[in-house]
Amino acid sequence: MKSVPSSISEYLAEIGRKGGAKSRRRLSSADARNMVRVREARRAFRAYHAQCFWYMRQDMIVTIADIPEIVRGLRQNGGRRGFLLAAKLCR
Repeated sequence: MKSVPSSISEYLAEIGRKGGAKSRRRLSSADARNMVRVREARRAFRAYHAQCFWYMRQDMIVTIADIPEIVRGLRQNGGRRGFLLAAKLCR
């Protein structure tokens, strides 16, 4: 077996130490909840586009500001499943 150059072993040791460290990303719990709401709203928009959002562009990018309109459309035209999904988006 060949020996590994010291520069490579030092590099691997360094990234190994960082692997167990806590993430330095700072994300508040409110921001995390909003990210989940936007992801669910995008999924609902794609699933219910023909039924509820036919008047909107199909390639529209859903943002946090669009969630009230998505909820309104799901409540009015989404049936029972859409109504329950709208309730989940409002939490």
